[in-house]
Parts: sequence; structure tokens; C-alpha cells
Amino acid sequence: MLEPTAVLLAHADGRLASTSFTPGSLAANDPFDRLIAYTGADGIAAGVVRGNGQFSVDEYPFSETIVVHAGAVTLRSQAQTLQLKPGESAVIGRGTALEVEAQAESLWAFCADTQLVEERHPGLTALPAHTLLSPSAPPDDEILLSPPPQCRSHNLFVEEATNLRIGIWDSTPYTRKSRPHKLHELMHLLEGSVTLQVADGSDLTVNTGDTVFVPLHAPCAWKSSVYVRKVYVVK
Repeated sequence: MLEPTAVLLAHADGRLASTSFTPGSLAANDPFDRLIAYTGADGIAAGVVRGNGQFSVDEYPFSETIVVHAGAVTLRSQAQTLQLKPGESAVIGRGTALEVEAQAESLWAFCADTQLVEERHPGLTALPAHTLLSPSAPPDDEILLSPPPQCRSHNLFVEEATNLRIGIWDSTPYTRKSRPHKLHELMHLLEGSVTLQVADGSDLTVNTGDTVFVPLHAPCAWKSSVYVRKVYVVK
């Protein structure tokens, strides 16, 4: 079995990353043909979608975050409409009656929780880059290789049944040593740059506008020399 490793999904300029993707869908009622970079036994999946045209589903089967990298994507629920341009992101709640309109050559990264649960959160949640944040805990002292950073975060979407948390986080620069990642995490960098680590020990640099996925237990170091702000999806 291959060791889990961090994978870059898409670049800020709309280019697909050179990651190994597998074409497919996440379930029989999945409205999209996807390029899948990771699927886990616990229901987490990540990858990209090349969308073009209109899609609809009466009851969206997953709780899913999308980050637009190229084109434009319009999401419509019964209560609201979100028009997403490159660099913008949103959450589609499990159970949403959804219509999607994707401009030609649109590309978006995704992280979906496909676990079968009764809990439903129908609706759309925007993930604004400039969300007001509150102080949050820095990394543990035993893994830090620099002074502790100042970190802030805010959950914008929570699904208790699957322990899914989605929101915005920021931090002053810091460095920490490699350790197995404690959860699944999609990161979309809104500001700054960070160097992570992949399973073979080599560096993976994630720049402003890039989207990366780090699976549970993947070895992962962190080195940032500038302020970092990101969208996160964690479970």
C-alpha cells in the first residue's frame, strides 16, 4: 500500500497540477465527471473537475467544498445564488437541491465528504477571503523549529456527524518538523507561500492561489517565511 502523501491539485493560474489523477465519479448520483487525486475509506475525496455546461441534482449527495481555478461557476440553491470566479470558494451542503452552471473551460478543485450519514445541511456557504478571525492554538511546542506563530481561524461550515470543519485560517511565519498529519486537509492559499513535504521527503511549495490536499497520516513539515492565509477543509 502506498504511503499517503500531500498532492497539489491546481495552480493559481488555472493550470492542472502534474499530480496523478484517476477519472471517475464519487457515487452513482454524482453529477460530475471528476479527476480524483485521493479517496479514503472514511469517505474523504479530493481532486478536480473540468466543468462545462449545466448540471442539476435534487438532493446533493455529499458535503463538498469547491475552489474555482479557471472560468466561472454559478451555484443555485432554492434560497441563494453564488457566482464564483477564480480564487473564490464555497461549500455545497449535503441534501441541497442544486443547479450548477459552469462556463466553458472551467476548472475547480474539490474536497468532498461522501460518508453516508443521516445529517443534512442543505444550502450554500460562501468562504470569503476576508472573514473575521479569532485567535486559535499554534502548533505544539515539541514540533516547532521556530518561535510559536500567532494563528487565527473561523469555522464557516460545520458538520458534526462527520466532524467536518471548513473555514479560514491565518498565521505569522513559522517552521515545524515533519510529522504524520493528524487529519485530512484541503488547503487553498489566499495569501503567502508555504513549503510542505511529500512522502519521499522532498519539498512541495504551495503559492498564493494554489490548492493542495494533505491526507490523514501523510508525513508533512511546514516552513513559511511570510504571512499565510488559507481556506481549510479538515476532518
